[in-house]
Amino acid sequence: MVKTAVFTGTQNGLKIKTWGRPSDSYVKGVVFEHAMMQNVQNPIIITQNYCPGNKNCPDQYSRVKISEVTYNDVRGSSTMPVVVNFDYSPTRPCSGIGLHDIQLTCNNGPARAFCKHAGGSIAGDVVPPSCLRF
Repeated sequence: MVKTAVFTGTQNGLKIKTWGRPSDSYVKGVVFEHAMMQNVQNPIIITQNYCPGNKNCPDQYSRVKISEVTYNDVRGSSTMPVVVNFDYSPTRPCSGIGLHDIQLTCNNGPARAFCKHAGGSIAGDVVPPSCLRF
């Protein structure tokens, strides 16, 4: 659980990443709540395609299963238009993502969400609109 955090001018806010290599591991039951973003490049981001320097893992997808990740009361601003980024592996799509009372804006225009192989639910006001599959 990450609770009551402030991120100011950072590259990433609430981030989960898994290496783009085979694995039978999992990430489950993570809760992020009461987070404030101030000029953060990637306020909410999960990627299963992390490959530093594109060495030893290009074109591979992570097999780490990510599920039951909840974001509750996340607010603030981003320096980039994609403020919610869920980029999951087609071999281990994500399920059970919860977005509850999210209010994120972009300093340089409209904010948006990006989802690839991600499913979950929303509750309360979620801005920008969610792209999760239900």
